Amino acid sequence: MAEVDLTKFLDRAHEKKSLAEVLKLPASALQGVTEKDAEALQSAFGIKTIEDMGRSKHFRIAQSLVHMAEFGK
Repeated sequence: MAEVDLTKFLDRAHEKKSLAEVLKLPASALQGVTEKDAEALQSAFGIKTIEDMGRSKHFRIAQSLVHMAEFGK
């Protein structure tokens, strides 16, 4: 199994957790996402967890558009 250094992405309290555990954490566990941001994500898109964020069709579409734009350069 590959190891992933999550220290650059998560709040310090969650850095040693497994990926399976991380996916179940609230969005606010990500560095730079405040409780207020997490509340807005839940209100606007129904996002409660990091996994919800990663699976959000809105985020996936936006990321795909960015990749397509970079590919088209």
